[in-house]
Amino acid sequence: MVEVQYDPDEVSYSQLIDLFFSCHDPTQLNRQGPDVGYQYRSVIFFHNADQERQARDAKQRLDAGGSLARKAVTRIEPASRFWKAEEYHQQYLEKRGVDVCH
Repeated sequence: MVEVQYDPDEVSYSQLIDLFFSCHDPTQLNRQGPDVGYQYRSVIFFHNADQERQARDAKQRLDAGGSLARKAVTRIEPASRFWKAEEYHQQYLEKRGVDVCH
């Protein structure tokens, strides 16, 4: 899970959602590439009703757009307390000399 802090004067929440959907496969349940498990689920956490509406609308547009072979299984859930991962997980790929995870 990644916590994103952003400046809405620079990028909109809707743009972040579109980027999120473009950089992973939202049709895989509890999996991303070779990584399997609940911790690899596709999920958007929202902080208020407007963010929830935008996330649900974006998912509906994605499903209706016909670009996916299957429906998106991305969950949309209220945000709760964020726990920072252990130090060895910080910048995980960079520490291993890898640019991207796929």
